[in-house]
Amino acid sequence: MVDCSHANSSKQHEKQLDVARDIAAQIAGGSRSVFGLMIESHLNAGAQKFSPGKDLPGALEYGKSITDACLGWDDSLASLAVLSDAVKARRAL
Repeated sequence: MVDCSHANSSKQHEKQLDVARDIAAQIAGGSRSVFGLMIESHLNAGAQKFSPGKDLPGALEYGKSITDACLGWDDSLASLAVLSDAVKARRAL
């Protein structure tokens, strides 16, 4: 299981897609060591600060994480497509 976030992306959520591409290349090359990926994903990219009792819930941006910074929807779909293609390539070997 590979965590595409945190240390593997240097805590830069945009780099999760790069990590997924790297893992996809390994899978496409025939590796069977990876059985899953964890990707921080939400509707909108990034994160926002929220402290209950301090910040107003109505000021939050819909679809944006209040915990870890996440990939947005489009990059999440792109990572899934890259991984799907990698599995198809491995199966064709």
